[in-house]
Amino acid sequence: MTKKKPKTQSSTIALNKKARHEYFLEDKFEAGISLQGWEVKSIREGKVNLSDSYVIIKQGEAYLFGAQIQPLNSASSHVICDPERSRKLLLKKRELAKLIGLTERDGYTLVATAMYWKACWVKVEFHLAKGKKHFDKRSDLKDKDWAREKERMMKHSHR
Repeated sequence: MTKKKPKTQSSTIALNKKARHEYFLEDKFEAGISLQGWEVKSIREGKVNLSDSYVIIKQGEAYLFGAQIQPLNSASSHVICDPERSRKLLLKKRELAKLIGLTERDGYTLVATAMYWKACWVKVEFHLAKGKKHFDKRSDLKDKDWAREKERMMKHSHR
């Protein structure tokens, strides 16, 4: 008898790939997220979009804005599903105080970059970020192109 290996699934639910292009990402934070039942079911199906999501701090609490969680077709009829509602992030007081200071004084913004499973909980990864100017984006593209070209040159020189 051969034992079947259990399927290893990626714990990543959704990524915000645009964030690295649009912002300079600095410090990384992880927070739990307060969800409703229909949202958890939709997340299990992968119906999440983080492309324009960000974190805002209002009245001493952190909220995730712009994240879209599309409801399933089989959602209950007595629950009102709002795909773009703001969702509360679960952070410690010390982390909240640090984030409030950095965003208010230093002009940073908080950009959500990933949503993933950690054990049975849904976590949101967000970064402290500063916006890039147009010329910064061009220099990043130039560096990426040069790295790709170097790899090609090295690959062909070893033959």
